[in-house]
Amino acid sequence: MSVVTLLCEGHLLIEDVPGVGKTTLAKALAVSIGGEFRRVQFTPDLLPADITGSSIYNQRDAEFVFRAGPLFANVVLADEINRATPKTQSALLEAMEEGQISTDGETRKLPRPFFVIATQNSVEMTGTFPLPEAQLDRFFARISLGYPDRDAERQVLTDQQVSRPVDHLTAVISSDELRATQSDIRDTFVHDVIKDYIVDIVRATRQSNQLVLGASPRATLHLMRASQAKAAINGSSTVRPDDVKQVAPYVLGHRVMTRAEMRSKGFDSSDIVSQIVDTVTAPLPVG
Repeated sequence: MSVVTLLCEGHLLIEDVPGVGKTTLAKALAVSIGGEFRRVQFTPDLLPADITGSSIYNQRDAEFVFRAGPLFANVVLADEINRATPKTQSALLEAMEEGQISTDGETRKLPRPFFVIATQNSVEMTGTFPLPEAQLDRFFARISLGYPDRDAERQVLTDQQVSRPVDHLTAVISSDELRATQSDIRDTFVHDVIKDYIVDIVRATRQSNQLVLGASPRATLHLMRASQAKAAINGSSTVRPDDVKQVAPYVLGHRVMTRAEMRSKGFDSSDIVSQIVDTVTAPLPVG
């Protein structure tokens, strides 16, 4: 889903425990597209200017000079985003939504491609500022890397005994090629019956008695975009029902609010979305 999100010009939220490779994933994606990578550790004392940049007075030239913050990069890792105050979170929100920042009364465009990977710890909530629903809705998808199985974890020891594999990666696509691919993704054909299917899934989340809040119209659009990217990755020029099913939990899971009684029973919002998808009649494959 990280590649799907990148191809759709979206932003990714990773909710997981520490030490499972979130930073490594962000670095690998940055290197793969030949882009600049920046990491920001979010803390309660982080100010908006710390991430957007600010104007510094240059005494020699007697003028203010703008010094860009870490958001001026192609891939930005916002580590533990829920530890920052809502004011700082909002500064990141404009960058994600508009691809620009506003400081000192001036608007500055961010580089393209611009991809934010934000992380938050799913088990430790002390000293955090939970992301409001409006900001969660700005993230294209949410994933959890989880712990590797035994064989994979054993392989990590072998692969990193001498050096880290990420240090030897090289770019597989240029920034210009990526932007062209992102544009081409939108040309992936979506039949009307697939559009109806996507709308029916999103509307079903709003009618579910397991949820307090269903997915937004923005989620409908993002679900279609993700389905287009998934189809393209699978080598198809047409979106099929299975493409929609595969991406729905990741695109919709963080946009819905689960009822307290369901959370107490151990149901995750993504699990509930998967159940809802199964109840919506899928159209016959088209194309």
